[in-house]
Amino acid sequence: MGTYTLSAGYADAYYERALKVRSLVRNELRSKLNQYDGLLTPAVANVAPKLNTELRDPLAMYVADIMTVNVNLSGLPAIVLRGKQAPGVNSNLPVGLQLIGQAFGEVELLKIASVFERATRQQLGVQSFPEDFLLEN
Repeated sequence: MGTYTLSAGYADAYYERALKVRSLVRNELRSKLNQYDGLLTPAVANVAPKLNTELRDPLAMYVADIMTVNVNLSGLPAIVLRGKQAPGVNSNLPVGLQLIGQAFGEVELLKIASVFERATRQQLGVQSFPEDFLLEN
């Protein structure tokens, strides 16, 4: 379908438009990262699915990924961290938090994630990155 669309003269209508949208997203995120070391955003619009649960609803799968699309378009590194239990949700499952870092700043991003996890470890009951991993990089 994509090859046909590009070869049938629709390149201007779709492909070039998509490139412009990608540039807008990338530029917006990078402008925010000029002010901050990282950006903390939701990773999904809902709580995590239960372990070994299959998502069979295509719309639910789409909604589950919608919060990560901007990062994928931007080409920036990101990592998902465990957040607190969502308030008002009848579940003990956590929400996912997405930490977005600078371009080619993966090591710094992991260090920020480690600091976040250490700072919230007691509240969330999660373990942080191994210290020897961070010291090697």
